[in-house]
Amino acid sequence: MSEVTTPEVRPQRPYFSSGPCAKPPVWSPDKLATESLGRSHRAKIGKARLAYCIDLMREMLQLPDTHRIGIVPGSDTGAFEMAMWTMLGARPVTALAWESFGEGWVTDAAKQLKLDPTIIRADYGQLPDLGQVDWSNDVLFTWNGTTSGVRVPNGDWIAADREGLSFADATSAVFAYDLPWDKIDVATFSWQKVLGGEGGHGVLILGPRAVERLETYTPAWPLPKLFRLVSKGALAEGVFKGETINTPSMLAVEDAIFALEWAKSLGGLDGLKARSDANAAALDKIVAERDWLSHLAADPASRSKTSVCLSVAGADADFIKRFAGLLEKQGAAYDIAGYRDAPPGLRIWCGATVDTADIEALGPWLDWAYASLR
Repeated sequence: MSEVTTPEVRPQRPYFSSGPCAKPPVWSPDKLATESLGRSHRAKIGKARLAYCIDLMREMLQLPDTHRIGIVPGSDTGAFEMAMWTMLGARPVTALAWESFGEGWVTDAAKQLKLDPTIIRADYGQLPDLGQVDWSNDVLFTWNGTTSGVRVPNGDWIAADREGLSFADATSAVFAYDLPWDKIDVATFSWQKVLGGEGGHGVLILGPRAVERLETYTPAWPLPKLFRLVSKGALAEGVFKGETINTPSMLAVEDAIFALEWAKSLGGLDGLKARSDANAAALDKIVAERDWLSHLAADPASRSKTSVCLSVAGADADFIKRFAGLLEKQGAAYDIAGYRDAPPGLRIWCGATVDTADIEALGPWLDWAYASLR
């Protein structure tokens, strides 16, 4: 390895490939937050803080009153599988996959629920032909492919008069894009992506058509207690008012409240989108200035603005491992190697919790790592 001088400026907050940097500023809990910690989630203060968290999410997402929000176990995976297990089977199913998590939903539908879904696939870096989707089916898809850097460009492809339900895994899309809630029947996410919160909890959003499905359809398979959203034929409304199915971490809830209040101080959804857009633009500039670096998602219209995946000319998996290792050793970037199932490359988080100056500071460090290994 040749000796190459390290850059003078390093990012103030190291990057994470599938989640954001530490949130600014440092959490300083108020009296209510402190009192809620260590208390039962069923106590008056616990219920109030959970309801407040839900209200903040509604405000930040600009979610209409027609849609319900519930805090559920198991992160985004738990939320999405809860939706699949409780609502699928009433209609034929179409599953879209262009990255690893979409493939996970294919596996669930085909091998676990045995629904014989129609599967529409595309390679990493590509988006499938959305015009092939039959909206008489229930449709499963990721809004923003975290492991491929490919997203759906908008909701225009979702039929307004659809007979089936749209199930959107939106975990790295919420708080970064305008989502057309009239086109989304089910959406899921987790706090640790765009909000930079703690993991372990998922968020399930249900539109009125999803609620109707829950109240009029009973799946053929048994449901574990953690998945049960209906009681005596009616939606368990308490779940969507902060009465969680299982015991949540009130510390994680307070962390999410802090992140949401921070987002509100930036101007809400518009402020978060502006920060993410600026970060993605800064990384685009870095890529454009280097002939050895390119976007895995070639089409800007379907390129993620949060989880951005890059290709390095001539790099194999071993090169990327050493590349990421050099940057981690210097404390300049952490965990930026691409996902294990994706083509060898880099994955840079450009969500709102990252400062644009830190994205800009990453460019010389990428040069340094590349030159060091070459």
